[in-house]
Amino acid sequence: MRIGDFDKLKPKGAVMVFQSQEQIHLGAEAEVWSGTWMGKPAVRKIRKQRGWRHPNLEKRLGFRRMLSEARLLIRAKKEGLEVPAVWDLDLDGGIIVMERLPGVPLIDLLRNQKVSEEQISKALFNSGCLVRRLHRLAITHGDLSTNNLLIDDDLNSYLVDFGLATIEYEVERFGIDLHVIDEILGASHPSIEGGIDIFIDGYMAEEKRLGLPKELSGGKVPTAELVVKRLEQVRSRVRYHG
Repeated sequence: MRIGDFDKLKPKGAVMVFQSQEQIHLGAEAEVWSGTWMGKPAVRKIRKQRGWRHPNLEKRLGFRRMLSEARLLIRAKKEGLEVPAVWDLDLDGGIIVMERLPGVPLIDLLRNQKVSEEQISKALFNSGCLVRRLHRLAITHGDLSTNNLLIDDDLNSYLVDFGLATIEYEVERFGIDLHVIDEILGASHPSIEGGIDIFIDGYMAEEKRLGLPKELSGGKVPTAELVVKRLEQVRSRVRYHG
């Protein structure tokens, strides 16, 4: 689907065919509501205005960021990645309506004492696989936290919140993506021993399964091996400056 096709999906005269149910997230950048869109489970993300910016600048930045998020979600979905479908878009209002995916945030799974070590390992491994598939599309997530990875009942992984995602070809940005999840697993989930290693095992295994990444129109995506090496370098820099 192209960005210009969204209006064709709405009934004539409708602005946003979304019925709110409850607020599920309130952050510095946006608020997210669950509900339905044309009878289907959906979420609506509303970008929050930054009052300290000039209104015209705020509008331009918000427009670009939401347009980028929608485009990258559409690109990833088209390639078969487990990300939400974009169903409606109001760029002027800073609103995007997406498919509501199954599952719970990885953070909740990791904190659930009823979940076995084997289940946690599978969830982390599958999450690593999914992130590598995203990176092979030259997309870095930008906020790879345990809140933005969803895990369903079968321990399949899904990625959400592409508000900071970008197209990248430099290995540094991919390494930083992994460093974010590395830091979060270490700081917020210290009881999950070797969690990042399991995640990286999945990241590397997916590359072995798919082969080396193909060259894309914008350039060559760094291999999984190069990204993991860069993660080690980022870790060293952080330890040195810390």
